Amino acid sequence: MRRRSFLGMAFQALAAAAAQAPEPPSRPKVPGTLSLRARRRGHQQPGGGEAPVSEQMLRWEAAQTAVIIIDMWDTHTCGLSAQRVAAMAPRMNQVVNAARSLGVMIIHAPSDTMEFYEGTPARRRMQLAPRASSPFRIQATEPDADELRNFPISASCDDPIPKKWTGPPQYPWTREHPAIDIVDLDGISASGQEIYNFCKQEGITNIALTGVHTNICILNRAFGVREMTRLGFNVVVVRDLTDAMYDPRKRPFVSHARGTELVVEHIETNWCPSILSDDLTRVIPGTAGPRP
Repeated sequence: MRRRSFLGMAFQALAAAAAQAPEPPSRPKVPGTLSLRARRRGHQQPGGGEAPVSEQMLRWEAAQTAVIIIDMWDTHTCGLSAQRVAAMAPRMNQVVNAARSLGVMIIHAPSDTMEFYEGTPARRRMQLAPRASSPFRIQATEPDADELRNFPISASCDDPIPKKWTGPPQYPWTREHPAIDIVDLDGISASGQEIYNFCKQEGITNIALTGVHTNICILNRAFGVREMTRLGFNVVVVRDLTDAMYDPRKRPFVSHARGTELVVEHIETNWCPSILSDDLTRVIPGTAGPRP
């Protein structure tokens, strides 16, 4: 048998197997309203005064809300970054487990690792959502010249690991950090279009972003702050479940924790509010039904 014929038969067999696979279980949409204390920040005052800070209570229906976990990989090219992710992952798991139990959709977005999850219900759920028309092409974004000029920190690794791997993929990560649970009712995708499709299908209008890195992927991914905001979603960043890529030996020469805070403040000023993760773990008493 010629190689081309064999490959054609193999692809047909895979397609037939996918068609016969059971549909992923439907996501339960249950009553319950989250109360989020959202923090915004104005622009710095003339003369170097403190930027004004304000808080607003948001009311988000759990059934219309998704938490997106961005690039919480099992390892990283930056050693201290990998350590911080490992330290953050157990708390993130507690929060997403609580949010899931309230009816919030959990979407795992560990870029470059979709092959690891191929065929799982959570991966197929995102692939099966019908394509939704968007106002523009959904893609990764970069800061414009004005934002880049005023960005508060320099993106740099504080503990690079020497490159010891060869060939594609050119990164050491293979999956999401194993301390974060993935269940069949979740979604897995690294595609902004897929995530948009699914949210439109499910009536999801609210997005809470977690993961790394605050100054790169949280802002730049096709499912990150800039693009989700431009697409019209209500977006918040969970400020205690994120971490910046920053070396304190670089501008502006502050601690790593303060560097992350500066990026969160930049997002609060220019893009969307931030919240604390505890707000995702409970609903307003009396809003969880059952409805008549």
